[in-house]
Amino acid sequence: MAASLVCSHDLRAGDADGDGFKPLFNGKDLTHWETAGTWLVEEDGVLALKPKPGKRGIFSYRLFLWTKYSFRDFQLDFEFKLDEGGDSSVFLRSQSLAGFIEIELSDSHGKEGALTTNDCGAVQKVIPPSKNMAKPAGQWNRMIITCKGQSVQVELNGEQVVDLDYVKIGKTVPTSGKIGLQDWGHPAWFRNIRIKKL
Repeated sequence: MAASLVCSHDLRAGDADGDGFKPLFNGKDLTHWETAGTWLVEEDGVLALKPKPGKRGIFSYRLFLWTKYSFRDFQLDFEFKLDEGGDSSVFLRSQSLAGFIEIELSDSHGKEGALTTNDCGAVQKVIPPSKNMAKPAGQWNRMIITCKGQSVQVELNGEQVVDLDYVKIGKTVPTSGKIGLQDWGHPAWFRNIRIKKL
């Protein structure tokens, strides 16, 4: 499908908000998502990750929470919180282990020294966040990610922390693919997950 939002059902289960966003998580169940992991919907409409024991990292790829559909150019708006020392990521335009964009979610509040691609808001293995905007562990953060063509912008808690053009750094990323939430062996919570096609 050649449209900017590559989605066979166009997320018809949820109506668009006035700003053009549609819910990607309905607060009730995992409609629009698939996983072999232990992702639960809590009573207050929060999506919770309760990791299984065993291997983690890229070997737990099937345990990630994946959208059923692929997306092209979009803006993803969501809230998340982590425990102390927590770690997760958002995978964008994922087609395989070899092709995706990974945005880091980590407990980096209060970190001293230079930021790295392991800090919250970074594009993993590509560029660190320009500033440390992560809130303390246990508090809700809001992230807005914009993917358009070969450009990615990340806003964390009201501040832009990444403005990346892959073309300018001599790299390319897939033009479409699934969105995933990573199981890295740490509990994580998500809510108010919305998406808007661009």
